[in-house]
Amino acid sequence: MVLSQLHKGDTAEIVKLKADKILRDRFASFGILPGEQVVIHECSLAKQTIEVEVGRSTIALRKEEADKIEVEAT
Repeated sequence: MVLSQLHKGDTAEIVKLKADKILRDRFASFGILPGEQVVIHECSLAKQTIEVEVGRSTIALRKEEADKIEVEAT
């Protein structure tokens, strides 16, 4: 499944990043890496933005970005 399919309060482990090098590097700068745990904090009404916690950082992602992060629910 992808990150955008999760709901508020869900926790998952990042399995794979399906993005180009520029976006993968941007994800890495936020700590979004395979093996990391991610918690969904908030979602906009149409899920166009998703607020996630990775490590000690809280990050807002666009749906298009969240669709490129493959996760496994924990």
